[in-house]
Amino acid sequence: MGGSLPVYCGFLLGLLGLGLMVRPSRWLRVPTRRRALGVAATGGLIGLIGLALPVREQRAAVMATRLDGFVPAWQFREVHSIRIAAPPTAVYQAILRVRADEIFLFRTLTWLRRGGRPLPPGILNAGTRESLIDVATGGGFLRLVDSAPHELVIGTVVMAPPGGRGTVSPAVFQGPPLPGYVLAAMNFRVTPDAAGGSMVSTETRVIAGGPAARRRFAAYWRVIYPGSALIRRMWLKAIRQRAVDSSAATASMGVS
Repeated sequence: MGGSLPVYCGFLLGLLGLGLMVRPSRWLRVPTRRRALGVAATGGLIGLIGLALPVREQRAAVMATRLDGFVPAWQFREVHSIRIAAPPTAVYQAILRVRADEIFLFRTLTWLRRGGRPLPPGILNAGTRESLIDVATGGGFLRLVDSAPHELVIGTVVMAPPGGRGTVSPAVFQGPPLPGYVLAAMNFRVTPDAAGGSMVSTETRVIAGGPAARRRFAAYWRVIYPGSALIRRMWLKAIRQRAVDSSAATASMGVS
């Protein structure tokens, strides 16, 4: 779970301890407020240790995807996949056209991530008119690869030193990130299956330059990972729905 498990277990234990300070429980073997304070402190300590756990860098063994060419090494990664009963061309078009309002809980989770703050249009504040890919690439992400109907890759600078963000360009991804920079790239890969449908995967990779940036992003990643993973699963389901509907409509038009 991206290192999030000890963080959330610790903080939940801490919240339980705080609740038990209000009302101790013999059933939970926390009969006094002093013991409840110990539970809360233990939970908080576990959560903080989880945030500070070290991360290690990994590298692609072979260059199998276009994503490998831009982020061959990473410290943070998540992968999700789904089978869709539609041909790759329909699936790829669905990837390009799915909107934020088609993705279950997307706008709720991104609202929580930005703390309810109003932001300019972007991936954390997507409207309902443009596709999510268009919103992303218009708000800080760069379309690195658009190889229809096989693979789409987008990337961005997640963190940078003060005054160092500049313009995101493919050149940023041509080598290891400079100290203080955190780069992220995400792909959607479509592979035809034997039944005439498609296997679709999405992979996100993040690499940080330097120990300070790595520690800072590790804490952030471990907090947001569960919501991020849920968004990507729901994103794939929205792609499936749009692709299946589109294929059905095309078949219906062909019959009529």
